[in-house]
Amino acid sequence: MAIRKIRCPKCDGFVRFEEDRIEPGHSLMFHCEHCGKEFSVRFKTKKEEKKAPSLYGCIVVLENVFCVRQSIPLMLGENLFGRRSMGTEINAPIDTADMSMDRRHCIVDVTEKPNGEIVYTVQDCESLVGTFVMNDILQKNERRVIQDGEIITLGATTLILKTKDEEE
Repeated sequence: MAIRKIRCPKCDGFVRFEEDRIEPGHSLMFHCEHCGKEFSVRFKTKKEEKKAPSLYGCIVVLENVFCVRQSIPLMLGENLFGRRSMGTEINAPIDTADMSMDRRHCIVDVTEKPNGEIVYTVQDCESLVGTFVMNDILQKNERRVIQDGEIITLGATTLILKTKDEEE
């Protein structure tokens, strides 16, 4: 019997539950012991889990002491990355306990040129420890073009760009 945890949508605390209670395609009711919120979660079937890859690739967050492996799909335009925190508005939150990563750390911008070419750039959001691309720190207001497989470091967390060509 494995114990899993899920985030409360109200307080961002963790609610623990037994994995064997999961029935694909069904919902479970949860009660958060931290804030008292009751919420339900519907677990996907195997067929629903196989979703189409993002047209614009993804950022892979490597598993480390602060977080588990995550894959965050990229969308056209600005993808604001940072540490998930209640009340912080970002569209690419990373589940981590890495306090050296800011809540609003960097922007990965995805642009499509008229010829169809996709260009990826990264820019630091004036974070406290900076944003590194291939171990080279970005300067203030610098936008750097990044390619498939390049490593981005936010605090003590490592990210890797995977473009759509690599996913197929």
